[in-house]
Amino acid sequence: MGLATPAIVRAQAAWRPTRAVRLIVPAAPGGSNDIVGRIIAESAGQILGQPIIIDNRAGAGSVIGSEAAARSAPDGYTLLINSSLATVPAMVSRMPYNTLTDFEGVAVAGFSPHLLVVNPRVEARTAQEFVALLRASPGRFNYASAGLGSGPHIGGLLFMSRMNVEAETVHYRGGGPGIAAMVSGEAHFGTPTMASAIGQVRGGALRALAVLSDQRSPALPDVPNATEAGIPGVVHEEFFPIVAPKGTPPEAVAAMGTAFRQAIQQSAARLNELTGVAPRAGFETNAQVMALVRDGIDSYTRILRAAGVQPE
Repeated sequence: MGLATPAIVRAQAAWRPTRAVRLIVPAAPGGSNDIVGRIIAESAGQILGQPIIIDNRAGAGSVIGSEAAARSAPDGYTLLINSSLATVPAMVSRMPYNTLTDFEGVAVAGFSPHLLVVNPRVEARTAQEFVALLRASPGRFNYASAGLGSGPHIGGLLFMSRMNVEAETVHYRGGGPGIAAMVSGEAHFGTPTMASAIGQVRGGALRALAVLSDQRSPALPDVPNATEAGIPGVVHEEFFPIVAPKGTPPEAVAAMGTAFRQAIQQSAARLNELTGVAPRAGFETNAQVMALVRDGIDSYTRILRAAGVQPE
């Protein structure tokens, strides 16, 4: 047993990148994947001894960037971070890639609840007041989605279904543009990721009515959780899987996994402070990462079908 461990370590450490690694973010700059990806990439690049370059590929609710990753050479030099990896298959009927068979799991950057936020000019100080406003004025308000099948899209559908309210959906090319639309007043409300909205909430550009979780978040301790806010059942959490194209050599997947998990731990305090994202143990292998994605697909599919939403 004592001789096997160093051998395993040497085998995993045998692969090292000799040039820059590309981390595809399938959304515009400023969204949660972009922010989390940049924080982790900085530390991971230092650990690996090569820079990790962010490649923003926005469009189609993350499908364009994810397809680009799936079709990339499986040589260890392309990775994808996508918190919508498990939500999109529950929403999109014709996928140009197979989420569960076209990727290898590398790591999970962390978990974070979504928020219910409104533009400050919206005349509601609480979630219950906002629900009453929506019921009194059907068709008056719109909400910002980060694209078809994105976490903010599903969060909005979940909120409207559970609260029996209606609003027009406006799809933007990622979380960043959706946040900008809410700040400007072009969109009235949304259920963005905490990572993409926390700065605007703290600065007063957006008003947070609830954290869509069963608990309050240490990152926004004054914002009530879903039950406290009077919207029980509107619980929506995202996670950030990092994956590589299927066929990437196991030694490259292992080396990347080790580097990114170390980078995630090193960046944990910064991630939580800037984005409300917190890492969790238990995702040390390809199988564990992909099992989380599979379970997410199943969960989101059940939520959406129960809400009467069919794939488009």
